Amino acid sequence: MTHKMPELAYAKDALAPHISQETIEYHYGKHLQTYVDNLNKLIPGTPFENATLEEMIMKAEGPVFNNAAQTWNHTFYFDTFAAKPQPAPTGDLLKAIEKKFGSFDAFKAEFEKKATGLFGSGWTWLVRNAAGELDIVNESNAGNPMRNGAKPLMVMDVWEHAYYIDYRNRRAASIQATWNVIDWKKVEARYAE
Repeated sequence: MTHKMPELAYAKDALAPHISQETIEYHYGKHLQTYVDNLNKLIPGTPFENATLEEMIMKAEGPVFNNAAQTWNHTFYFDTFAAKPQPAPTGDLLKAIEKKFGSFDAFKAEFEKKATGLFGSGWTWLVRNAAGELDIVNESNAGNPMRNGAKPLMVMDVWEHAYYIDYRNRRAASIQATWNVIDWKKVEARYAE
């Protein structure tokens, strides 16, 4: 199986000024492309040559896991955005957020705290955990919460390459800006699955 680059559902400049075209060109066009290319070089002749990304995330280790997970994580991340997003959750997802965190604003504050507090590189996820409850989890490097039985709903990339062009070392500013492009309609659909 040859893994391919996902198509963006928006133009590369559509998320500006929150995420610039230059960041998309590097983050999507170069970083994600490298993970896809590396994965396609690594899997021939291995038990994973016909595996899905999800199967590799659950079973692989080392370079195959890293490149498969980074391909999946980035695809999920870029697919969460829209040029004209639904700016907040509604319905069952909003009720679940309010039940767990008190309010949408309180959820955002807790998410930002976790994301800015993750040491080094990684991802901060909103998930439905194995108990069926919402949770915010950090994963270092290529980590993916599916390995712990959780269902990813939304994610922010806190690797420096995700924000350094636009925000330099200001991770917190990049996280706050990212709220402006998250399409909660997509997150609601994931929650409803």
